Amino acid sequence: MSRNNYVFTSESVSEGHPDKLCDRVSDAVLDAFLTEEPSARVACETFATTGRVIVGGEVGLSDKHALKAMLERVEDIVRGCVRDIGYEQDEFHWNTLKVQNYLHKQSAHIAQGVDRDGAGDQGIMFGYACRETPELMPAPIQYSHAILRRLAEVRKDGTEPTLRPDAKSQLSLRYEDGVPVEVTSIVLSHQHADEAQDSAAIRAIVEPYIREVLPSGWITEKTEWWVNPTGTFVIGGPDGDAGLTGRKIIVDTYGGAAPHGGGAFSGKDPTKVDRSAAYAARYLAKNVVAAGLSDRCTLQLSYAIGVAKPLSIYVDTHGTGKVEAEAIERAVQECMDLTPRGIRTHLGLTRPIYARTSAYGHFGRAPEADGGFSWEKTDLIEALRKAV
Repeated sequence: MSRNNYVFTSESVSEGHPDKLCDRVSDAVLDAFLTEEPSARVACETFATTGRVIVGGEVGLSDKHALKAMLERVEDIVRGCVRDIGYEQDEFHWNTLKVQNYLHKQSAHIAQGVDRDGAGDQGIMFGYACRETPELMPAPIQYSHAILRRLAEVRKDGTEPTLRPDAKSQLSLRYEDGVPVEVTSIVLSHQHADEAQDSAAIRAIVEPYIREVLPSGWITEKTEWWVNPTGTFVIGGPDGDAGLTGRKIIVDTYGGAAPHGGGAFSGKDPTKVDRSAAYAARYLAKNVVAAGLSDRCTLQLSYAIGVAKPLSIYVDTHGTGKVEAEAIERAVQECMDLTPRGIRTHLGLTRPIYARTSAYGHFGRAPEADGGFSWEKTDLIEALRKAV
């Protein structure tokens, strides 16, 4: 039986965190290729360290001349990402860093299975939804993201010029009867400009925005605050710590409140089920909860490389189901084609909508007019109710 009274913690990291910067570059490269050709193949990995960004992996376009031209654009894409994030440090500056591009043509052996509409790799993917927030996301990760997103807004618009791009947040929430009721601790480490700024000064800057974001009454006199607990945080980003694409998969998903299949998202085109099937699993789990079929839902999909049909579909409603889990498993298959092509078509995943996912979570975001975050729609409610 699930516990009802407990404390649970999740963390987020900002767009300027070294790993998130790499996710951003990889997804920006993906968007550029998808803008050129919706069927482009991309598996882009990025590494960042002091004064240097290295990009590598496999890409594919139907026109070899277009491919050559795209590869020549990669350096400008990298610099644009770093500039937008806000890095102009002496040892990591968008205009002076060195960019090395090792992207090359996709392996024909991998392409042959995908070209038959099969999955781009084997793997397991999980989706999750619950009633803790209006977005049907676990509260600790949703509000950890919200804190950093708000601080990024005031950093970029000039309201808080002391703040710099690299940051991490962490929230511990106390639950009563399965409902979050109190923040027991807030951890925030935020890069800043002035060596003279101490923890108290940074807290004075960030605390109003944290209180603005969190629900009323969650912060109490007992809430512990840990803002820049090590003191000065001036050297940040890839100058302070190296970054890699795909190292923040729990930050990207459910903050540890639900399983993760292990595959990262950023830099992968939607033929890779690591990404597209994880989006489909979230979409289905969210619609199950939104339809009132359960208050919590974990949904697993599994695939084999070159095989279109999912090998298995598993649903767990954690004792909150209004119908049997087996009925939900049958219903989701009736309501959505879960082949890789079916997922791409249903969710419109061949559009350049991925750079925006690279920070502050792939889930719990509002669907956008151009198709971004389409997996957050709740348009299967009636179909699922009818199917069960």
